[in-house]
Amino acid sequence: MLAMRKMTSRELASRIGISEQNLSLLRSGKVRGVRFNTLAAICRELECQPGDLLEYEQTYD
Repeated sequence: MLAMRKMTSRELASRIGISEQNLSLLRSGKVRGVRFNTLAAICRELECQPGDLLEYEQTYD
């Protein structure tokens, strides 16, 4: 979505008020969760829906 919007990670992180490192962790899937307000801010800036960004992955604990 960033490439489609011609936006850098740095620019998105600045616009939504999180660090580039935290955005990088979100993008890589190395987090266990994301706050709804963060997801909403990302969707607002990228003009997309959460389903455009998220993918369900079955896990077995």
